[in-house]
Amino acid sequence: MPNFSTQKRLAACVLDVGESRVWINPDPDVAGEIADSITREDVKSQIEAGNIKAKPQKGNSRARYRARAAKRAYGHKKGPGRRKGAKGSRSPRKEIWMTKIRALRRRLKELREGGEIDRHTYRMLYRKAKGGEYRSTAHLNAYIKAKGLTRSD
Repeated sequence: MPNFSTQKRLAACVLDVGESRVWINPDPDVAGEIADSITREDVKSQIEAGNIKAKPQKGNSRARYRARAAKRAYGHKKGPGRRKGAKGSRSPRKEIWMTKIRALRRRLKELREGGEIDRHTYRMLYRKAKGGEYRSTAHLNAYIKAKGLTRSD
């Protein structure tokens, strides 16, 4: 079988693919015809004749990734041996704070709009939340209940 390096290069350019994706018909009957194709026009005619084709693009299967992601979603494969990076780099302190403060402020708004606390109590609790007094909404609710801050109509 002759060396088709020039034809491969030209075909790759015409087909707009890499040289590794160019397929040349191995049939010895057409080998001479392909070897004589030395211009782009000749290569284009060989492509039209079906003697030169672009192989399909190869992709990587995501099945293994999906299976792993599904396990991680319910907490598997997340042990200490899998971790790289400090606690604060895996979940930054600021992001944890943002999540917590948003939840607390949302809860305070619900309580105020629902008429469970007055605006003065709301302001006081809002400032305490900003100061980092409450660990979570459950902690906030427990504080309100313990101090008897809800409106008793």
